[in-house]
Amino acid sequence: MKAIWYEQPGKAAEVLKYGDLEQPEPKAGDVRIRVHVSGINPSDTKFRSGWMGLKQPYAKTVPHNDGAGVIDAVGEGVSASRIGERVWIYEAQRGTAFGTAADYVVVPAHKAVPMPASLDFAAGASLGVPAMTAHFSIFSDGPITDKTVLVHGGAGAVGAYAIQLAKWGGAKTVLATVSSDQKAAVAKQMGADATINYRQDDVVSQVRERVGKQGCDRIVDVALAANIAINAKLIARNGTIATYESGNAANVEIPFYDLLYKNATLRTVLVYAMSDEAHQVAIRDINQAITDGAVQHLIAAHYPLNETAIAHDAVNSGKLIGKVVVDI
Repeated sequence: MKAIWYEQPGKAAEVLKYGDLEQPEPKAGDVRIRVHVSGINPSDTKFRSGWMGLKQPYAKTVPHNDGAGVIDAVGEGVSASRIGERVWIYEAQRGTAFGTAADYVVVPAHKAVPMPASLDFAAGASLGVPAMTAHFSIFSDGPITDKTVLVHGGAGAVGAYAIQLAKWGGAKTVLATVSSDQKAAVAKQMGADATINYRQDDVVSQVRERVGKQGCDRIVDVALAANIAINAKLIARNGTIATYESGNAANVEIPFYDLLYKNATLRTVLVYAMSDEAHQVAIRDINQAITDGAVQHLIAAHYPLNETAIAHDAVNSGKLIGKVVVDI
């Protein structure tokens, strides 16, 4: 089968190889998927690059955790009725050397999620990491019916899903920070009630103008080091700040008493460390929201498999809005 792999961390163009690998076979409890589209996340490119000392534990690594395709074989203990099923894939490369950047991938059966009929393969490959991260950030501390939500980076992959899932979940008001008029338009398309350009406006005053001094019940953050002081001012009493990135800062100074006096929760979110139950709840809700017509998918660019290195650089450029996918 055709695949992309690397044997040591480094720059995409220098370490990613394209060629033939042996086609995998499913073991007990597994399914094999004929991959149609592979999705790229920043965590995939960071792992490939050796970011912050990440080690390369395998002789050959086929990258990418997200994808979508059709089950073509099953292992012992998995019903043969699943053959031919259209699925979206999550965390394919977690704990293994073999991700979705290949003609075929084998994953445990529960990581191959039946796709709603309305979902195409590119959209399916855009779920996984960003949609599950967004879901956990929004719902990990309970229902959000009639709550107020602030999403930092509302045009990003996680941010866009966070806005939509918050609206689907019954939030009263969803606000989003953005860095440009183009990204403001995207966040509003996703359902944000209002946007604040953090490069031009005072985020605290703009949010308070819209929701009052009581603040926001949930804050979803993509750059905690830059936003922690803002978040401490805007989080409501008994609210939750859920952050999945620090802005690449290894250490973040926390305004402890500002959070303490509000009994606020600061929650870090790593999709790969979520419990099995949290994954299953996310799968259920994501598929239901899609079935309900409440979710749009931002696909920034398509690349062929043999241009995966270029696709990795496109992800890291920060210039694209939405998910970068590889057509297999």
